[in-house]
Amino acid sequence: MGIHDVQHVHGMHVVHDGPQEAPPLVLIHGSGVSGSSWGPVVPALASRNHVIRLDLPGHGQPPPAPSYDVREQAARVAAALDEFALGPVVVAGHSSGGYIATALAEQRPGLVSSLVLISSGPSPHALLAQPVFLRVLMGPALGPLLWRIRSDAMLRRRVTALCSGPAEVPEDLIAEMRGIGYHTFRTVLRQNGAYIAERSVPDRLSALDVPVLVIFGSADPRWDPSSAHDYDAAPNARIAQLPGVGHFPMLEAPETTGELLLGFAATGR
Repeated sequence: MGIHDVQHVHGMHVVHDGPQEAPPLVLIHGSGVSGSSWGPVVPALASRNHVIRLDLPGHGQPPPAPSYDVREQAARVAAALDEFALGPVVVAGHSSGGYIATALAEQRPGLVSSLVLISSGPSPHALLAQPVFLRVLMGPALGPLLWRIRSDAMLRRRVTALCSGPAEVPEDLIAEMRGIGYHTFRTVLRQNGAYIAERSVPDRLSALDVPVLVIFGSADPRWDPSSAHDYDAAPNARIAQLPGVGHFPMLEAPETTGELLLGFAATGR
């Protein structure tokens, strides 16, 4: 029988969906959003998996944390999974959530059976010039002011500016984004950049003995879509590129994204 349960552990808001006895699938959101960003794909995933969505500290409902270092974030996720006695698990990360998923596999290889990285830029060189709206919002001049007066329409625009076409943006995602502080967002971006500047994600994956599925939109406006093939350097990685999809495949193409996740979670291929 399926469940929908909410818990607060290790500074994170954790939502469980699906049968508890089913294989566990952990979903980690990206910067500036929350676990609700996975909403459109959860019903399909929860039909076959015990789905665990995490709101990281400072995102959604949890309060800010002293540090947003990628490795420390991964350690918090590991502590939560240990508390739930879950493992080994399939871990999927969207955007910078893919960095936390990778760091988790680096720290706890026995805990992670396989990885899914969705729209996770492989290195700083793959970063594209961002849309004007996002550059202004994140800039040190007008950014803090605009952050304080954000409307629901502006928050929705922040998501859709990174999409290539129509996207299903959950209302609870917009509500949870409102609670993310400007300082938190800026700090998280800096820490993410430091993690991939220190060592590229494909290089990190090459040192891990776990199967990896890389999902990339062919029209991603944040990361150069051709950089998805940087992951060819990781021997256990398979790449799936989605035509006409931007940075949020689970919002823009939830059916296709859900099918890819379900297939990979079941087979590791």
